[in-house]
Amino acid sequence: MIDIDKCEMTRYPAPVLRGKAAPVEKIDDSIRRLVEKMTDLMIEHKGIGFAAPQAGVGLRLFIVSLSGTRDNVRAYINPTLTPHGELDEAEEGCLSVPGVWAKIRRHKKVTVTATDLDGKQFTDEAEGMYARCLQHEYDHIEGTVIINRMSATARIAHRRQLKKLLDAGAE
Repeated sequence: MIDIDKCEMTRYPAPVLRGKAAPVEKIDDSIRRLVEKMTDLMIEHKGIGFAAPQAGVGLRLFIVSLSGTRDNVRAYINPTLTPHGELDEAEEGCLSVPGVWAKIRRHKKVTVTATDLDGKQFTDEAEGMYARCLQHEYDHIEGTVIINRMSATARIAHRRQLKKLLDAGAE
């Protein structure tokens, strides 16, 4: 059972962000409430995607709303991602690693297959910002944070902010 009241924005270096998330066994009201809470957190922090580990829940679930609005939120439960084609480098940030923006290489196109909140499987072809967002959120359920994808130069450039986050996480 997920304690929705305990769900909050989880910041690096929280262990839940570094472990591989467990599959969602069944889609029930607790999962629907979790998606609502994740949506609230994503909107509150002005994001366009949000993964369950970012709410402190180690489940293979994320949401995306490229407009950053509640109307366009889509849930991806137990997703699989297949990247295609060329890599592209662009500035990226992460709600769980505030104050850090870095150039991250990602595939320009991906195919995602997931289950929605009604238990129906769907497949989407994505490119551009949508593809980038899917890859970023998928990383979260695989236990990868943006820091793992940053260049050594970017890590050095952001060392003060990363240390601040590490120190805050140690408290």
